[in-house]
Amino acid sequence: MQSWKIGSLFGIPLFLDPLWFIVLGLATLNFSMAYEQWGTTIAWSAGIVMALLLFTSVLLHELGHSLAARSQGIKVNSITLFLFGGIAAIEEESKTPAKAFQVAIAGPLVSIALFLLFSVTTNITPATSPVSAMVTDLARINLVVALFNLIPGLPLDGGQVLKAAVWQMTGNRFQAVHWAARAGQILGYSAIALGFVVDFLTSELITGLWIALIGWFAVRNANSYDRLTTLQETLLKLLARDGMTRDFRVVDAGQSLRNFADSYLLDTNAPNIYFAVADGRYQGMVSIDDLRLVERGEWENRTLQTIVHPLTKIPSVAESTSFAEVINKLENEHLPRITVLSPAGTVAGVIDRGDIVRELAQKLNLRLTDEDVQRIKEDGSYPPGLELGTIAKSITH
Repeated sequence: MQSWKIGSLFGIPLFLDPLWFIVLGLATLNFSMAYEQWGTTIAWSAGIVMALLLFTSVLLHELGHSLAARSQGIKVNSITLFLFGGIAAIEEESKTPAKAFQVAIAGPLVSIALFLLFSVTTNITPATSPVSAMVTDLARINLVVALFNLIPGLPLDGGQVLKAAVWQMTGNRFQAVHWAARAGQILGYSAIALGFVVDFLTSELITGLWIALIGWFAVRNANSYDRLTTLQETLLKLLARDGMTRDFRVVDAGQSLRNFADSYLLDTNAPNIYFAVADGRYQGMVSIDDLRLVERGEWENRTLQTIVHPLTKIPSVAESTSFAEVINKLENEHLPRITVLSPAGTVAGVIDRGDIVRELAQKLNLRLTDEDVQRIKEDGSYPPGLELGTIAKSITH
């Protein structure tokens, strides 16, 4: 289901997941039942106000993360309120463990600040008034939100804090994420088990189910963190030489355009990538589009050398360039492919998105057919759920 944009805050787009309305309804019902001594009208009015203030608190919590990230020059794509609270879509990782800790702790600090603010407000409102009861509940809720989020396991803020701590100790961000994700998986499975125990021992079906759902959400997202980190590691470990192909032809730069056209362009099985050589040295790439710009009457008298694009002026990377950097170059310059150069400056191969995805599929045991690879090569788009452009950008900027 697609989230609905409801506005923006500090330039950050705000979205509502359709499932959020389920929680809004449940929260309204819960609060109205707690305030039923005030009468039906006041109880339900207070219930909806409290439910909205609850999610306002969640929104401010996520805004804390977002503004901390923006202070480090990191783009925040959106904040979304959904079934289990809220989430800030932060585009990339902080550069150091200390900065990662600052982003992670910012949300709980906002919740603690709200707890203190509402606690002080409670002391200046009439003790028996509905407002006092509501403010007291808001204080408690924000304290619970802060403490719950500090549980040390991804995807919770405490997991991000744990990640920053392990990163600081080991110097390895990827290992830190794996550790924090493992902690999140353990906590998630524990919550699922606890939910079933609650159902069995107390017959509180809704409470037990909700605990189990939270556990499922934790496991699901911890697994996502783990898989994403493995993918990021692989993008940095794999090099252009690992995925490049030699799906090109080497042709004589001294031959006429007519001879080149007759010898190669009529061959439908020939690759459409050509590099011209002269005296055993690569001169550059031949573009078929450039050939078409030359009048056919001149094809007999002009050589390939006259339309060659020198290697120094075509998009290229070294064999030792990581996949992450190759992907960034493909995306930033809107290229269909890139030439891979050897340490000696000669053409070692070419690489495109299909080559990259095929190599990743082999390394990570992803399901990918030859038809999938060919489609990626032709339309230049990555498979759904494998947004390599965004992932590569997050680990190289």
